[in-house]
Amino acid sequence: MKKNGKIAGAMKSAADPFITRDDRWLLPEGIEELLPDQAERLERLRRQLLDQFAGWGYRIVIPPIIEHLESLLVGTGRDLELQTFKLTDQLTGRLLGVRADMTPQVARIDAHRLKTTAPSRLCYVGPVLHTRPQGFARTRSPFQVGAELYGHGGIESDVEILALMVATLATVGLHQPHIDLGHVGVFRGLAREAGLSEDQEQVLFDALQRKAKPEINDYVEALAIEPDYRRMFSALVDLNGGAGVLNEARDCLRQAGHEVQGALDNLQQIATAARTKIPGIALHFDLAELRGYHYQTGMVFAAFVPEHGQEIARGGRYDDIGRAFGGARPATGFSTDLETLLMLSRNHLARFDAVFAPCVDDAALNKLIADLRGQGQRVCVELPGQQGGAREMGCGRIIEQRDGAWRVTAL
Repeated sequence: MKKNGKIAGAMKSAADPFITRDDRWLLPEGIEELLPDQAERLERLRRQLLDQFAGWGYRIVIPPIIEHLESLLVGTGRDLELQTFKLTDQLTGRLLGVRADMTPQVARIDAHRLKTTAPSRLCYVGPVLHTRPQGFARTRSPFQVGAELYGHGGIESDVEILALMVATLATVGLHQPHIDLGHVGVFRGLAREAGLSEDQEQVLFDALQRKAKPEINDYVEALAIEPDYRRMFSALVDLNGGAGVLNEARDCLRQAGHEVQGALDNLQQIATAARTKIPGIALHFDLAELRGYHYQTGMVFAAFVPEHGQEIARGGRYDDIGRAFGGARPATGFSTDLETLLMLSRNHLARFDAVFAPCVDDAALNKLIADLRGQGQRVCVELPGQQGGAREMGCGRIIEQRDGAWRVTAL
């Protein structure tokens, strides 16, 4: 009966406000913890990716988990505000936020703390917290990792970030991902040229994200804008596919102004350079896909793999996000979630083959244990009277004394 009671307790609705003594082990919905095998794999991947970023010239920064709310939400729009947990600082009475995205924090560091005119390559890794699951991380506590390049507005930095993302995915065995490319300048330029109000732009933006073509057609027909712009807004939904989409876009959007044409040119140049720098890259274009629209300023991209329905990494250009911190600089970057990469990893990052040492006070044995640990191997020393032996401790090797000498042998 007691066992059944525990099962029933574990199955309580997340909405149940009453927590019994048997329920205290339950975590909030969407909040996870990692056990030793998972935690060790994640930590090894974290180190591996940071070493890879360092090889590309990216230096790590460690932003705080909590900041003043207005700093966390600079230039990011309403989406991130809804994802941010808020609380009041008991020392100052000011509103604080638990970070839901580390990108604004890194932008603050570049603009206010580093204060350099040279390009900055920065990377980061750490937990963030969301009010609701979203994107490639179905948890509310993803482990975000990413890289940002500040101080250069050319296509070369966009292509470098895109190449680094592809290399990051290759590190976990995800080769030749499907890359979805877009450019926020196309829709933003059309909205400005057509004279849409902020509310009208938001309504149309929401419909485009849902690819709701009938709804879009009805809405633009009701707007007091020129017929050419009604037609072009409607055409955005179907402008997705392979390389030919850009030529099709130039034809469909030929009546648009310089901002739209410049966005198409920029996207074409990035795609051409990416195919040269990243051989075999699979590019797909979607001019209605506007990830991060409220703070992105140029190209946006996302990576997909066949066995996973959600994007596994995303990024793009977000110039001038540091303006509020005193340094308006060009910026481009990408981010992903470590736990998602681990789940999809084909390399599996197998656990260490630990060594089990007997509970014997011997100078030669102690030296061997110290030498093995110095080589980066894991050694578990037996405790007096413990239950379980080498196998129960997860060890595949054991230290034994043979012919008067201590040796490591396989179980």
